[in-house]
Amino acid sequence: MARSAKIIRKTTETDIQLEISLDKGGGSKVATTIPFLDHMLELFARHGVFKLIVKSKGDTQIDDHHLVEDLGICLGQAMGKALGKKTGINRYGSASVPMDECLCRVDLDISGRPYLVYNIKYERRKIGGFDPALVKEFFKAFTDHSGVTLHINLAYGSNSHHIIEAAFKAFARALRKAVTLNKDIKGVLSTKGSL
Repeated sequence: MARSAKIIRKTTETDIQLEISLDKGGGSKVATTIPFLDHMLELFARHGVFKLIVKSKGDTQIDDHHLVEDLGICLGQAMGKALGKKTGINRYGSASVPMDECLCRVDLDISGRPYLVYNIKYERRKIGGFDPALVKEFFKAFTDHSGVTLHINLAYGSNSHHIIEAAFKAFARALRKAVTLNKDIKGVLSTKGSL
């Protein structure tokens, strides 16, 4: 059974089409109209070995906030839909990623319980035209709509671009571990019998 999903979200503020395949890496195409976010989602797909297709637009003439948050919503919904009943997955994933002077660690649990711990502070206010504060909004929207418990912790670092890139790469690698099917797991990895 293909573990993939397509989400379409159209509001007065955003218009998004997002597709993900958990088992067919490569061939990703990301066009969000926000160049820095394109870069982050492209490396998320590459390091998570996911196929990700994104086409979106929004009221970015006002601010990037609505589009960034709604993209997090769509990725979360797509992840939840693609995982289905979560049968046979590892469930947990962790990864630490260095990026020059910084080190970021991500730990996650595909638990069905959305929760975000986000311990990152930025020195720079903007990266190009992108506001780093929106990264937390993206991950909050993702957790709320995927049912994933997600901890993102910056050990150290100073360059905002490097910090965010390390966070997205660690997130991708931790998620890859968690969604990977394990032949030794029968049903779901929970004593309750469901996630």
